[in-house]
Amino acid sequence: MLTAAEDAFGNTGFFRASISDITRSAGVAQGTFYIYFKNKEDVLAELVRHMGRELRRMLTHAIPTGMSRLDAEREGMAAFIRLVAERPNLYRVVQESLFVDEQIYKDYYMDFARGYISALEKSVEKYEIRDGDLDVWVWILMGTAHFLGLRYGLWENDGLNEAELDSVMDFIRNGIAVAPSRAT
Repeated sequence: MLTAAEDAFGNTGFFRASISDITRSAGVAQGTFYIYFKNKEDVLAELVRHMGRELRRMLTHAIPTGMSRLDAEREGMAAFIRLVAERPNLYRVVQESLFVDEQIYKDYYMDFARGYISALEKSVEKYEIRDGDLDVWVWILMGTAHFLGLRYGLWENDGLNEAELDSVMDFIRNGIAVAPSRAT
């Protein structure tokens, strides 16, 4: 039913999709829906939580164990944008949840941020990245992925090519500051 809800909400939007659309697509009776969910809001909440777990699991599998933090950022960014291109409804449903129940939307990102901060803390301990305000950095990195996901995953649906990915990593490594040897 979650797959059917993802399709229904992603293709027509939460407010236009009906429980009948979900159950018809899932091939179950409407009564079966109510065994698992109270209403559309309930299935949306479970779907967004499920999508967050799926995304974190996919990233865990896409990033080989022992990879350096910067290499992991590159692999994770590329994998995320591929996922958005392959499953655009995942992206749409999460965005739609903002207008249905802001707490669901907030929890999706806060849960992701907690795990991300933990990964960055471990990388600081291993001297793979410098220490800093990791909470702010995580939101910068997530914001970068979000908008790259929109452009290269959802709108253009072709992912990042190697040169574009190199540009992303150049920005992550160096920011926008002039290199010290060139600064005046």
